[in-house]
Amino acid sequence: MTTEPLTAADRCDRCGAQAYVRVVLPVGELLFCGHHGRAHAAAYSGVAKHVQDETDRLLAEHGKA
Repeated sequence: MTTEPLTAADRCDRCGAQAYVRVVLPVGELLFCGHHGRAHAAAYSGVAKHVQDETDRLLAEHGKA
């Protein structure tokens, strides 16, 4: 299982923005930005083997929006 910290090179599979959420599925994984990670949480939470959520870094890196 991959648990390395997500970097700027990791991109959201939905929109291409920087990924802050890694969803490890029984076969493969998905990467999501914070927005799409929240938007699709209901769909993946029941089937994910592991969810690596680093969205707390958004505030630290970018401050208040």
